[in-house]
Amino acid sequence: MWLSNRYFLVIALGLALFLTDFITKQYVFNHIPLGYSSYSYPFGGIPVFHNFLGIDFSLNHAANKGAAWGAFADFQLYLLALRIILIISMIIYVAFFNKRSAWQIPLVLIIAGALGNVVDYFIYGHVIDMFHFILWGYDYPVFNIADATIFIGISWLLIGSWGNKAAYEKSK
Repeated sequence: MWLSNRYFLVIALGLALFLTDFITKQYVFNHIPLGYSSYSYPFGGIPVFHNFLGIDFSLNHAANKGAAWGAFADFQLYLLALRIILIISMIIYVAFFNKRSAWQIPLVLIIAGALGNVVDYFIYGHVIDMFHFILWGYDYPVFNIADATIFIGISWLLIGSWGNKAAYEKSK
């Protein structure tokens, strides 16, 4: 059966991540002024912790009109169309063509994150980013839960693919 317990749990995970991303963005939109970002003292936004093992973390309200790190911000409609095409393609792949059960969770992570950022465009006209880390002096770009789930999903696929290739090579 297509909608087995595993599929149900994977879909529930994706939905939970999507809703968590949506709720955090709503909170930031309604409670932190836009532009309350890394340029305020001491390290930006609403401080959560400062210099904990050399790490600073704050909540900010940043508007991202482009892709990662604001790239291609002048091509917002093209990015939106590309994102929607990729999301639909991935949903079709996961639902009908994916034969690797190990890929279900990372693909759903990517889909949930991408959907979260696309929904932002329709609600706010841009993606809302809020998590700001300074890691041992490196000012990491502000991001959101959707960005994190996309990153985790892609990393999971890459590491899993590398592991499968290593196992395949070892079996020769």
